[in-house]
Amino acid sequence: MVEKLNIAVFASGKGSNFKALLDAITAGKIGNAEIVLLISNNSYAGALVIAREHNIPAIHLNRKQFETDETWNKALLKTLNTHGVNFIALSGYMKKLDSAIVKAFKSRIVNIHPALLPAFGGRGMYGIHVHEAVLASKAKVSGATVHIVDEEYDHGPIVLQRTVEVNPNDTPESLSAKVLEIEHQLYPEAIRLFAEGKVKVNGQRVMILN
Repeated sequence: MVEKLNIAVFASGKGSNFKALLDAITAGKIGNAEIVLLISNNSYAGALVIAREHNIPAIHLNRKQFETDETWNKALLKTLNTHGVNFIALSGYMKKLDSAIVKAFKSRIVNIHPALLPAFGGRGMYGIHVHEAVLASKAKVSGATVHIVDEEYDHGPIVLQRTVEVNPNDTPESLSAKVLEIEHQLYPEAIRLFAEGKVKVNGQRVMILN
């Protein structure tokens, strides 16, 4: 029997991917999963508002609140354990997770990135900067990637990808809108696969089981 996913979503902004996951779970499109916690490093994040509107525990936790990395990591792990979290979904979270967190949730942390990794990933590649880089490269396609989080930016094994066409008249904003639309489809699909026990990780390779 597949263990139920008790998901903590980490978000720094408005939380549109968080809302897409929540809607998919509420609609029954993702079974065997529940969002049990929302964590944000930004006290003004819209994601916190969404969580509270849906009676999901919503906590503002920021590294600046703690004297050392060690005390920060301990507080974060304690919070996750208190809420019974066994899976983490990063949803526009603008901070790099410490290796202590990555190791504690090995192969149980996922992120969605607004480009086709390994292209246009890494430090500084977030938000509108990604789409500016895609357009500057004259790429014909872009898209979104769901990947497992490791100790490097945008580096872990890829779970799912989906593409969009880049048009000659696209701006960073129009491309962002197109990619965001497929993110809202792709992220729930990926979480569903984990909830059904269909994702198997072997090193840097992911197998999707039928």
